[in-house]
Amino acid sequence: MRIRLAGPADHVAVGDVTAAAYAPFLLGPDDPYVARLRDAATRAREAELWVASPDDSDEVLGSVTDCPPGSPWREVAEDDEGEFRMLSVAPGTQGQGVGRALVDHVLQRWRVRGASVVVLSSLREMSTAHRLYGRLGFERLPERDWQPVPDVHLICFRRNL
Repeated sequence: MRIRLAGPADHVAVGDVTAAAYAPFLLGPDDPYVARLRDAATRAREAELWVASPDDSDEVLGSVTDCPPGSPWREVAEDDEGEFRMLSVAPGTQGQGVGRALVDHVLQRWRVRGASVVVLSSLREMSTAHRLYGRLGFERLPERDWQPVPDVHLICFRRNL
C-alpha cells in the first residue's frame, strides 16, 4: 500500500469512499453533511488530502484530511498542535490496515513539522475508529468535546508525539 497526495483524478473516488464510510452515521442520502464529505476538491485545495492506494493501482482505498495551521478545516487544534479529519476507509477494505496506515502517515508528517501533539474530533458513535485511535496511542480529550450543530456530538482525542 502507498500513501500519496490526492490529485484531481482522485476527487470523485475520494468523495465516494468518504460518503460510503460515513453512511452509517448520517441521516441518509439527504443529510446536508454528505455534500461536505464528497467535496474532496475543496479539502485538497484548503488542506492536505492523502489517499491510500494499492501498490499496483491508483484505486482509492481510503483517505484522510491533514489540517495544517491556517486551514479552514482545522476545528479543535490549538496553534502548536496537529489535526486531521475525515479519516475514511472503503467499506470493503475496512479492517485491513488502511486506516492505521493513513493515521501513521499523518502522525509522521506532524512529527516532521515539529508538533508535540495531534488532536482530532470524531462522532461519539464511531466506536470502531475510537478503538483504532486507542491502539495508536490516542487518549480522550473530553474538555474539547463539542457540537457543530444540534444533535451532532463530537468527542476529542489527543496523541503526544
